[in-house]
Amino acid sequence: MINNKKILVTGGAGFIGSAVIRHIIKNTNHSVINVDKLTYAGNLESLISIDSDPRYIFEQIDICSAKDIKRVLDQYHPDIIMHLAAESHVDRSIDGPSEFINTNIVGTYILLEETRNYWTGLDAEEQRDFIFHHVSTDEVYGDLEDVDALFTESTPYAPSSPYSASKASSDHLVRAWQRTFKLPTLITNCSNNYGPYQFPEKLIPLIILNALKGKHLPIYGNGMQIRDWLFVDDHARALLNVALNGKIGETYNIGGHNELKNIDVVKMICRILDDLIPSKHNGIEKYEQLITYVKDRAGHDFRYAIDAAKIANQLNWVPVETFESGIRKTVDWYMENATWCEHVQDGSYQGERLGVIKE
Repeated sequence: MINNKKILVTGGAGFIGSAVIRHIIKNTNHSVINVDKLTYAGNLESLISIDSDPRYIFEQIDICSAKDIKRVLDQYHPDIIMHLAAESHVDRSIDGPSEFINTNIVGTYILLEETRNYWTGLDAEEQRDFIFHHVSTDEVYGDLEDVDALFTESTPYAPSSPYSASKASSDHLVRAWQRTFKLPTLITNCSNNYGPYQFPEKLIPLIILNALKGKHLPIYGNGMQIRDWLFVDDHARALLNVALNGKIGETYNIGGHNELKNIDVVKMICRILDDLIPSKHNGIEKYEQLITYVKDRAGHDFRYAIDAAKIANQLNWVPVETFESGIRKTVDWYMENATWCEHVQDGSYQGERLGVIKE
């Protein structure tokens, strides 16, 4: 058993991936190889706080490149792979599904095959200690109609969007590689994440940043869609816990125990901003006055809710943040990190890429 693991994280410049890497480098002795293509959602500015640490290495690689994946596996010899690289925005998947099929399905297949080739070349002890951890979403389960129902690890898959269908496909591939080839895999399915460093196309950062600029706060349909909100740092702790302690072949659902209607999330953000920085935009006295209802998304799921009892009972993980504490931290972060927000919104974060490769 190796105490100081070498962990390869795909998609490590993304929102959740960067949180996982910051958590590992700041709170453990493990080392990280960050593999990221640096698409629009990959932002190395989210890793500035740890990028000079000698236990951190970045490789700009597309997971669809078998040659590059093989090189990285052979060069760095990881003990754990945490696969987070994915196209993940539902609206973008509706407008253009092809990238989701390519990255989420083909990319996962290529990563699994190259990992299998790498794993079969390890010695017996290394094979026993190796883990491939696939990070997925609760959206693969589809929609909950019963107000008391929860997604469990045995809930049948019923994806609604091209995004969730592509993630469901990648989950099936991972299970097939475990059952057919005995590749030691784990899967986690999480609820809606929020927190610092989230790309502002997602609901919570979009609302915060629009409100601060006095812009409309767009809400799909009537805003009554229900989501279970998970603070990203809680998720990062859970993912590392599963990677280190999870049982091979198992799935673990990760949720925040915070079911809220979208409209209530938006109104809570507005109230926090009313307290912190009263609006001075065009006669608007309360940020709620900026709320605007827009045409609902095609195939919009009504309710997601996670039963996270399994990870609590078997791995002793529970979220630390309530939604009230987490959303306050999130609003504070976006207000205090204007430069990061400006660079994302004006596209300058995609410029020099902060040196790109660090050996």
